[in-house]
Amino acid sequence: MSKTDLRLDLLMNLSNLPGVPGQEDAVREFILAELEGLADEVRVDALGNVIATRSGGGKKKGERQRVMISAHMDEIGFLVRFIDDRGFLRVQALGGFDTRNLFARDVTVHARGGALPGILTPGGKPVHIASPEERKKIPEVREFFIDLGLEAEEVKRRVRVGDMVTLDQTARQVGNLVCGKAMDDRASVFLLLEVLRHYRKTRPRHDLIAVFSVQEEVGLRGAGTAAYSVEPTVGIGLDVTLAVDTPGVGPDEAVTRMGEGIGIKVFDSSMISNRGLVDEFYDLAEQQGIRSQLEVLAQGGTDGAAIQRSRAGVPTLTLSLPTRYIHSVVESVHVDDLRAGVDLLVAYLG
Repeated sequence: MSKTDLRLDLLMNLSNLPGVPGQEDAVREFILAELEGLADEVRVDALGNVIATRSGGGKKKGERQRVMISAHMDEIGFLVRFIDDRGFLRVQALGGFDTRNLFARDVTVHARGGALPGILTPGGKPVHIASPEERKKIPEVREFFIDLGLEAEEVKRRVRVGDMVTLDQTARQVGNLVCGKAMDDRASVFLLLEVLRHYRKTRPRHDLIAVFSVQEEVGLRGAGTAAYSVEPTVGIGLDVTLAVDTPGVGPDEAVTRMGEGIGIKVFDSSMISNRGLVDEFYDLAEQQGIRSQLEVLAQGGTDGAAIQRSRAGVPTLTLSLPTRYIHSVVESVHVDDLRAGVDLLVAYLG
């Protein structure tokens, strides 16, 4: 794909959409619209996964692999868990947060009657009157509250326990990076849509089952049910991984580096990728001149783990987009790494 082929406006639109685990509706509707004309069959399963199939045309049906590629639609966020007598909201985290990134954040509470702007901040004293010990304290999620600027009676009338809360951030380009909230995993959703777009007038050699999954951030749930349903013979998870190639971190802890190609996962705490697939993808990248890097991640998990353990087991690996500032509102991916991911998947699918 040429440089101008990547529709970065689409990626930024995906990043801006709200969709915490279990409430991915806006993202799902956007994806369904984008899939028009790109698949032979599109369906939404009972859990909310979008499953799009593009049948292969390069081999006899009995010789084709059924390749499931999964990217998750959901983002880390919150649910309203309590409304106090003064109208302040307490929240339940959906996904892992570094609370140091949550001070004084603009948020949106997605109530049934319409979206409400709010301010998320931890309880406690402002810096002007806090003691030195209090200034050093890192609060837990349970200490944060949302101020809607409304009277308590109105808050209780308009907001319910279980309403979705998302962090506000508009995606933008910074040099060669695309930055915003929810690049985990909307950048992979974008990558998968671009792969499908590549085949809009042709067909891959293998059957491609593109899954846009739900509830990954709370336990890889959607990919598991989707894999059980579609029975793939090969699985590929698409997700982000750490690119800690920034000041203050040693080179041995970088995991991946921005701009050096798509990550081919060897290990994370949820899965060990199929070694044959790791070798095949690494060799294919070298043969095709596609930049790639092998990835070992001490903690973390992806849809690949759920696919791998489906039914009697599926040979699976994960391709990872190097990403700076993961689980913040300025998650950043490199344009060249996006392109490398598309190119490698297209080279594999044929």
